[in-house]
Amino acid sequence: YPKNRLGLSKWLFSEDNPLTARVTVNRYWQMLFGTGLVSTPHDFGVQGALPTHPELIDWLAVDFMESGWDVKALLKTMVMSHTYRQSSQVSSEMREKDPNNMYLARSNSYRLPAEMIRDNALAASGLLVQKVGGESVKPYQPGKLWQEKNTFSHKLLSYEESAGDGLYRRGLYTFVRRNSPHPAMTAFDAPNREVCTISRENTNTPMQALVLMNDVEFVEASKILAERMQKEGGDSLEEQIAFGFRLAVSRFPKEEEKNIFKELYLKQEQRFKSQPKEANELLSAGKKERDDALEISKTAALTMVANTMLNHDEAYMKR
Repeated sequence: YPKNRLGLSKWLFSEDNPLTARVTVNRYWQMLFGTGLVSTPHDFGVQGALPTHPELIDWLAVDFMESGWDVKALLKTMVMSHTYRQSSQVSSEMREKDPNNMYLARSNSYRLPAEMIRDNALAASGLLVQKVGGESVKPYQPGKLWQEKNTFSHKLLSYEESAGDGLYRRGLYTFVRRNSPHPAMTAFDAPNREVCTISRENTNTPMQALVLMNDVEFVEASKILAERMQKEGGDSLEEQIAFGFRLAVSRFPKEEEKNIFKELYLKQEQRFKSQPKEANELLSAGKKERDDALEISKTAALTMVANTMLNHDEAYMKR
């Protein structure tokens, strides 16, 4: 190969060099399953871990190269596999034989990445913009946060939120300032991009619950989901609760869960009927105007129900 960048590129993607494909498929496996087939994604050398399923990673790597490095096809193969679609429920026998699930007899359970948690809330409410491509956007964030940081750029002195659809684009398009990343994403372990990150931390903290309950974008998503429950969910409260829960969690609620949500709704409706000012304050969250045709106390009460649904662990956990 020529001793320049072109030569390096040809060597990286040569059929005689399977390392690039093996590392890549392992990263995507790690993204979907929580742990890679090689548990040391940063080290495929002699001090790295051996693959738990060597024939599988070989086949995936070869198929990936032969497909023309088609990432979409690779991900489709993985998510349509029996392995990915398994339940995460674990029997005592499984726990005893394979406590770390190295042999994939069940699905791994882990918290979704920061971007996906936000996207799921927006998608459930119907706010998520499906447009692909384009420039970065700036969703809701405390306006003076950047001014508290040292800056050498006048352009980055003040944070100016995007307008219209820019507020509801997928997390992939969120503008990231390296010394001041989006605070909601930081709470969910998104890296600051000052260094290369092979695998993110996956923590569970009280701060994350506060973000899901109080951040403007999640409260606004709850408000719009509450309106959607009334418009599309049916006439009865039970139907609306089941509709909203399925949008947020991807399953129908159990009878016990339905009763909890109904009790929550009745308490909140009574509260907002006696305190209309609080209902107005709640429904003023975000720039999306509420539907005035819907009863304000009911929308506010269902907003609290929807917010609870988006805080359900199954709404932001892969199970």
